[in-house]
Parts: sequence; structure tokens; C-alpha cells
Amino acid sequence: MSDVAAVEHFVSKYKELKTEIAKVIVGQDNVVNQILISVFSGGHSLLIGVPGLAKTLMVNTIAQALGLDFKRIQFTPDLMPSDILGSEILDEDRHFKFIKGPIFANIILADEINRTPPKTQAALLEAMQERAVTIAGHHYKLELPYFVLATQNPIEQEGTYPLPEAQLDRFMFAINLDYPSFEEEVEVVKSTTTDKEVTVNPLFTAQEIIDFQHVIRRIPVADNVIEYAVNLVSKTRPDNNSATDLVKQYIDWGAGPRASQNLILAAKTHAAIQGKFSPDIENVQAVANSILRHRIIKNYKAEAEGVNEEQIIKSLF
Repeated sequence: MSDVAAVEHFVSKYKELKTEIAKVIVGQDNVVNQILISVFSGGHSLLIGVPGLAKTLMVNTIAQALGLDFKRIQFTPDLMPSDILGSEILDEDRHFKFIKGPIFANIILADEINRTPPKTQAALLEAMQERAVTIAGHHYKLELPYFVLATQNPIEQEGTYPLPEAQLDRFMFAINLDYPSFEEEVEVVKSTTTDKEVTVNPLFTAQEIIDFQHVIRRIPVADNVIEYAVNLVSKTRPDNNSATDLVKQYIDWGAGPRASQNLILAAKTHAAIQGKFSPDIENVQAVANSILRHRIIKNYKAEAEGVNEEQIIKSLF
């Protein structure tokens, strides 16, 4: 199949996928789109929202519709790295036997990731970056495709451990979830308070998802679009000549080169979803908010004056 035909096939499969997910998830169209863009770009996502916005249900539904193996890890203050990775035990023949932890799945839901200490958070780092883990000196490859979708509750700051910048940077997207609209909430209540059960059908195989990821990576990008993305990222750095006034005033640290790579990858997927064979500047702008939001670090002045990341990112366009 040629790449052009593959992109057209991807568009039709993507529409089916959205229909399948919509059987369970009401509204939240933008959030679902962003999660799927990160999946087909091969990136991880961090979902930020208050409890009860169906974050776990959304990830579970997407995993079912993608036909992938799904595991949920509930992060708590006493969770140990071995609870995630697995551990070696002595079997009846007195040989060490490795029991795999929940990290060995295609989609990992890291629920309330900021509730666990840095030592345990770091256990995810190697898996997210290398798609492999090292336990007791042995190297284990993780099955592809592999995604970490983590959730974080922005309200309760007591008993939480903020994610270090290095770990935040591993997430392609940071996605904010808002409350549903009045009509959507009515629809949610109607559909969840009856006896009707909904079945989500798997539409992909793991290999199909990997093939689509390769197709998306092969999409050509014009030099001016790449330069625009790199310029956008360099504008977030306060000591850069091209930084905007808002950045110089309110930002301590800007985004690194991984943001530029992610902007182009996500823009390719965003273009492919719309049936375009090459991304343009609009596609870069469409994904910029979620890619840059968690990579720019505000200073005290921004906090005091109530300036948020979205305002700063908007000023970069």
C-alpha cells in the first residue's frame, strides 16, 4: 500500500475509532483527539483534571477500541518500584523467577501519578523513554506499541510529590480536562443510570498501530514548518533574543529540543487525521498548547498576577 493510500485508510479507521469511543465517552472530543494523536505519534500523555471527569474510563475505553492490552496502576505514597516493574522470587526449585509487574502492557494508566514519591515515579522513566526496563541486572524489552497515560489531580496538593521536570518532559502532551457542558452532563446521567451495557469493539491490532505510526513518521514536512516549530519553542526561552515580552517577564525556564520534535510529530498526526499529506503551520499551532504547557516554568510574578500558560503560549503565535 502506498503512503497516500495508507493515510486515506488511516482517516477512515480514525473516524470509526472516534465513533466506537463515543459509545461510552460523551463529549470531551478535544481530549480524545489529543490522546489519540499522542498514541499514533508514539508519545505519552498526562491528563490533568479534577476527580470524576471519567479520566480512567476514557483511557480504558480507548485501550479497548484500539485492541490493546491495558493495565491500571493506582499510585499511592507507599507504592514501591517493584510494585510497578515486578520482582524476582524463589520458586520451588530454589531458582530465581521473575514475576512481571503491571508495567508489562501496551497501555499503562498511571492513576494519580503525583501521589507517589520520586523513587517510584522514576521507575516509569526508563520504560517511557527506552520502552524497556532493567530489573536485577536483566534487561526486559516492553511490547510495542507502548504508552503511558498518567492522570494528575490539580486540587489536592497535600500529600503529593510534583513531577520533576525531566519526567514531565517525557510526556508528549499535558491535557487539561474541563467539566462537561450542561447538555453533555445530562447525556452522561441519562446513559449511566440505566441497565444498558455498551460493548466497545476492538478495531486495530498492535501491528496495525505500529504500521500507522511508521506511515505518520514518513509524512514529509516543509522546511518552513519545521523552522516555525523550532522558532516557536525558542521563543519560550527567556534568555533568547526572540522571546516575547510575556516570556521575559513571567517565565523562568523555557521548553527544550524535545518540544520541537514533538511539535512536528504531533503536527504530522494532526494533519493525517484531516486527510492532509503534509502538515502546515496551522497544524503546529493546533497542538502547541498541550505540548508546551508543561514545559514552560512560570516564575512567582506569573503566579502572583494570575498569568497562565495558555496566555503566554498564545503570545508566541
